[in-house]
Amino acid sequence: MLTSRVISHSFFPLSPASSSTSSSCLSSLKTILSPFLTKTQVSYTRNSRMASSLTARASARKLENANELIDSVETFIFDCDGVIWKGDKLIEGVPETLDMLRSKGKRLVFVTNNSTKSRKQYGKKFETLGLSVKEEEIFASSFAAAAYLQSIDFPKDKKVYVIGEDGILKELELAGFQYLGGPTDGDKKIELKPGFLMEHDHNVGAVVVGFDRYFNYYKIQYGTLCIRENPGCLFIATNRDAVTHLTDAQEWAGGGSMVGALHGSTKKEPLVVGKPSTFMMDYLSNKFGISKSQICMVGDRLDTDILFGQNGGCKTLLVLSGVTSLETLQSPDNSIQPDFYTSKIADFLSLKAATV
Repeated sequence: MLTSRVISHSFFPLSPASSSTSSSCLSSLKTILSPFLTKTQVSYTRNSRMASSLTARASARKLENANELIDSVETFIFDCDGVIWKGDKLIEGVPETLDMLRSKGKRLVFVTNNSTKSRKQYGKKFETLGLSVKEEEIFASSFAAAAYLQSIDFPKDKKVYVIGEDGILKELELAGFQYLGGPTDGDKKIELKPGFLMEHDHNVGAVVVGFDRYFNYYKIQYGTLCIRENPGCLFIATNRDAVTHLTDAQEWAGGGSMVGALHGSTKKEPLVVGKPSTFMMDYLSNKFGISKSQICMVGDRLDTDILFGQNGGCKTLLVLSGVTSLETLQSPDNSIQPDFYTSKIADFLSLKAATV
């Protein structure tokens, strides 16, 4: 502490009257602090070398031989928003690509951080878009929240307060958990007046926060009270995505904005069950008996999809049909490099044909 204080003072300019005295003092201080400064320089040099090695890591390769990648894995995990669809519009070439991969015996799994729908509801969306996808092939972060509570044997006599939409409620109900909140709290308001104290259920043992178009101050305060005042209350986030695709016209504020509000008021870090957390990857690996080295994660986001695959020890493919642009991928400021990148998953077809 003494070292940091002395060094910080040396940044202030010295007055002319005290320059000779101060010069002498500084000379003595340098002698005293020399060992500390040397250690700091060594640490800085070591950190600089580490940073340089990270910067020098191999950049993502453009996918040129689709056959090679397809033949090297057993399972493809696809993100949905920005990979399969944007908003409610199917991305070009998706049906043909999925059919081709299935014909080659590949297992397909669809993982989304969007918690607004349950697996069954997502199944209906796939069907509406003309895609044949089984419910057991779909893993939404709404399901991940319920699966996590099951994995830790969350007491069935405890309640879950939900800041989110119908998907989370349906998955909690299927798992047999009691819940409150959700869209029904979207119209609730707080009348702030002298002496007003907001009541909350002291039997809430977990607060689950996901994307919520009905987010309001009532929910922030209720969730905050549960997390701060109920002993052992869990703070679970379905994801921390900054943006999401509600329409194909622009990006919209994502679930991370709702999670950030609760993080700000409670000063607690949430337990994230969606990407890039490895919880869903571990769950999938155990459920299907998949070796993680035999999985390729395909996504449009670096900090969720690609990091999710890398954290799980999988191959990774970035598609440029969603959030991430080629400029962002190749920026010196970006440290997350997938194994491969391509424009869209339909390139599996054209690149496959080109290499036959």
